[in-house]
Amino acid sequence: MSEKSTSTVVIDAALADVQRALFDIAKYPEWLSSIKKSEVLESDDQDRPLKAKLAIDAGMMKDRVTLDYDWSAAPLVLSFSMDEADLLTQMDGVYTLKSLDEDSTQVTYELTVAVSLPVPSMMITKAQQQTIDAALKELAARVS
Repeated sequence: MSEKSTSTVVIDAALADVQRALFDIAKYPEWLSSIKKSEVLESDDQDRPLKAKLAIDAGMMKDRVTLDYDWSAAPLVLSFSMDEADLLTQMDGVYTLKSLDEDSTQVTYELTVAVSLPVPSMMITKAQQQTIDAALKELAARVS
């Protein structure tokens, strides 16, 4: 059974700047250390990625995954779910954005991961939390 990990940060940047960085999935390898490669496979009529293939290297979580992106709650929520992967059996995530004022944005990232290998749940939860914390820190650095 997989458990969800969550973290929230306040970033000193306008909502639009955070959205621009977070929603440009093709550019993740430029600033997100856990993403080594990103290829958008399918986009919607607004040129937002619907499906992307990512090469992930986040400690014990190393895999090539294809993610489906859900823009139904955009522009304040971006969610994704795993379509296929080599080792992972689940990878679901949600970024929730909230403008606090014109120069600060609250970002909450929720991530749930499950692997096909026998790994203690405590290790998976720790890896999820490290991945979330690094992603939020690197997002803040990208837009600040």
